[in-house]
Amino acid sequence: MKYILTIFLTALITAAACYFWLRPRPSEKISKADIQAAQKLIAMDFEEWEIDTMMKDLNGNAENYAFMHQYQLKNEVPPALVFNPTPQGFSPDSILKKNQWNIPDDVALPINQEELAFYSILELASLLKNQKITSTELTRLYIDRIKRYDDTLQSIITITEALALQQAAQADEEISQGRYRGPLHGIPYGVKDLLAVEGYKTTWGSNTHKDQMLDQTATVVQKLEEAGAVLIAKTTSGALARGDVWFGGTTKNPWDTKQGASGSSAGSASATVAGLLGFSIGTETMGSIVSPSTRCGASGLRPTYGRVSRNGAMTLSWSLDKVGPICRTAEDCAIVFDAIHGADAADKTTRTLAFNYDGKIDFSQIKFGFLEEYFEKDTINLNNDATLEKLRALGADMQAVSMPDSTTLPVKVLSLIMYAEAGAAFDDLTRYNLDDSMVKQDEGARPNALRQSRFIPAVEYIMANRYRYQLIQEMQALMEEVDVIVAPTQGFRQLLITNMTGHPVVVVPNGFDDKGRPQSITFVGKLYDEATILEVAKAFQEATEHEEQHPAFFFPDAPTALQADVQ
Repeated sequence: MKYILTIFLTALITAAACYFWLRPRPSEKISKADIQAAQKLIAMDFEEWEIDTMMKDLNGNAENYAFMHQYQLKNEVPPALVFNPTPQGFSPDSILKKNQWNIPDDVALPINQEELAFYSILELASLLKNQKITSTELTRLYIDRIKRYDDTLQSIITITEALALQQAAQADEEISQGRYRGPLHGIPYGVKDLLAVEGYKTTWGSNTHKDQMLDQTATVVQKLEEAGAVLIAKTTSGALARGDVWFGGTTKNPWDTKQGASGSSAGSASATVAGLLGFSIGTETMGSIVSPSTRCGASGLRPTYGRVSRNGAMTLSWSLDKVGPICRTAEDCAIVFDAIHGADAADKTTRTLAFNYDGKIDFSQIKFGFLEEYFEKDTINLNNDATLEKLRALGADMQAVSMPDSTTLPVKVLSLIMYAEAGAAFDDLTRYNLDDSMVKQDEGARPNALRQSRFIPAVEYIMANRYRYQLIQEMQALMEEVDVIVAPTQGFRQLLITNMTGHPVVVVPNGFDDKGRPQSITFVGKLYDEATILEVAKAFQEATEHEEQHPAFFFPDAPTALQADVQ
């Protein structure tokens, strides 16, 4: 026994010694000159004696990095740190009531059934519930439109036709037997191709993953299936959630196909506005629901961070990624959000909190703020003044407010949080030069963003998150004064600030520019209060007709279509 123990210990010591001498090490030792040059990248200036004292530790760190790089992590593995946007002393409403959706009974089937492609969810729900049309018929109509028009738009990566017809047939059987699930039952939709659907490719819009098959279905897709919705397509995403260029081309703005749809939920916005889908699901890290919704003239909801599960979705930034609906109206967004929000054990950031939406709002009872300084600087949107006038006419008494002051907080640099987390999420692409094969390689493309992230120091990442904490407290102080903030959608720092603090926004069309391209307005809400901003947006849309306009190329016989510039 003693002999066996001696052999075992000898073997163990030998293995440890072999590991010490054979473990991966950097090809070259870090020199004093390396450190002197590298410190410029982190805005430091160490004395020579200070550099001497750190050389051993820096070389040790480099060896540890090399050792760590032997191991592989899947994209979905999160860090052990969980971001929480809740400020000090904040207590969200947790009393969840069941929303009642007013499905009308008097919706008639149009003579030109192509018009159905642009009906609202409640209008389609009425036809389906009252069996004036079947889900199978509606599904075939949308799939036919995808096949007819998507060569122009390049908004769809995969048509999930077999699955769609199976789900539609099931919906028809259930509805005919009186087992109606609710307003999404039998409605065809699309999901951004960052979310996994078992049995279909999940490409993330990048040729580095264009053949990727994931053995799971995203929680959001599962929830929509439970609501009876019919998945007909996976929509394009800019490569790895950047822009509107994917491995198959550029997704187009349906109002002007010489222009891209913006990103990265480009396909979801483009296809929905062109009437290829009843509604769609997008994701946002830093503008990817808001931007394509604005460009294409969609209504988009970016929910509060942690409201919708990201399980089964590609990770770009653990503390910033959000999932939300892109639809033709704000009320459609409310219906879809009602089906997909809530806690999910597979996503530790999620919570089940109140979403008590009734579609009714008294503007005189709402405290409105508007970003006066931002509106004064916005020379792009031609419809801002008319929008503010319309809101006042509806009873909004708007006080001028300002976003947290960048003179006291380094707001503009907080985007390095996103870059650092993205660099970690796609460590393997950069490390093994797999990103070299991606379509776009310019300064604004994802590969460059991942490469430069390697030079963000861990200390600066933590410091940025400390300033983010301060920003959350200051934003909370502002939102205690108002219920809704009306803001220009693009430019300035509203988009950066509200993504960093996790606040929800609704973006809806508010007119067209001088080239006939859509423009939008943004409503910012309190944390976890999507209901109020959706009700405000619905009231605005009921008082205007912007969301009722459709690009004529995709709806040539529609009475409300405007001429789209398509070539």
